[in-house]
Amino acid sequence: MTKNNQLSEKLNYTGASHTPTHLHLCTYNAEKAEFHQGTSMKELEPLIQADAINWVQVYGLQNTQVIQDLCDFFHINFLTTQDILNAEHLTKIEEHETYNVVILKQLSAHEENTYVPQQLCIVQGSNFVLTFMEHDSDFFNEIHTALKNNTLKIRNRQSDFLLSVALNSVMTSFMSIISRMEDELEDMEESLLSPETRGDLKLEDIQPYRRNARLIKKCILPLKEQMNKLFHTDNVLLHKANRPFFTDVNDHLQFVLQTLDGCRDMISALVDLYLSNNDQRMNNIMKQLTIVSTIFIPLTFLAGIWGMNFEWMPELGWKYGYLMAWGIMLVTGVAVYLFFKRKKWY
Repeated sequence: MTKNNQLSEKLNYTGASHTPTHLHLCTYNAEKAEFHQGTSMKELEPLIQADAINWVQVYGLQNTQVIQDLCDFFHINFLTTQDILNAEHLTKIEEHETYNVVILKQLSAHEENTYVPQQLCIVQGSNFVLTFMEHDSDFFNEIHTALKNNTLKIRNRQSDFLLSVALNSVMTSFMSIISRMEDELEDMEESLLSPETRGDLKLEDIQPYRRNARLIKKCILPLKEQMNKLFHTDNVLLHKANRPFFTDVNDHLQFVLQTLDGCRDMISALVDLYLSNNDQRMNNIMKQLTIVSTIFIPLTFLAGIWGMNFEWMPELGWKYGYLMAWGIMLVTGVAVYLFFKRKKWY
């Protein structure tokens, strides 16, 4: 039975990940970026700088005490901490007085054409960004490189720019998945339309794409409405100079949603096309069987006549009666076949 979280003083991680909790700290300003690692806030507290942007990445949510210590240090309220540890929490964007919270799903490749959703929580304050992931991941490696090299002067910008970059990484990941899915579906469509390869495709080959489309929709669709919360002009943590970057994130979100709709339509069309090909293949088989049966109907009729046990049948006493019977049967069979051939029914 699910407990009422508002009546509980204890934090519980609801996911299934067994990744040990560990922290990565990146502090940066216009001059430099420093990277540190640790397993508790006691190790990282002396390294946090008030005059710099502090990005704390948390991997593994098993140790709830570490999560609570981190959230207490940055004055994150208890309900938000519970939401971070709730692996099944719905996608949401929430504005608080001193920080913004983004909870969403990010897909990780598991096996061939299979993806596993992982919850990603981002908390952004005036001089800090906290990211929480259930498993170890290299998802933010590109951002690390950009901070090291100060690409596009990323270190000169405020914390909300780092939030937009992190969100854009999520959108880019979905764009990559959905674009690859669209290309593969187009290849399958060409395969189904080609007479040489249409028989190689099975309905089981289409099913993974249907499953992935449902998964992507479940992960991405709630963001369509939630994203508008980042465009409120009264949100003091989102600076006007950085709003175009959030607009870019929203554009990528719209691209994913539109492409997803196209993929869903294509999947339905592929299923219909597969069933149509199956029906056509069965019709061709039945047509061939019917033609063969039709050829043998007059032959069966002739064999039935000559097989009757009448005493007086002139053909039975004729020397060439047997050869005549074979000749009539062969001529009849070939004539019926040529008739079908002329009508282009065979």
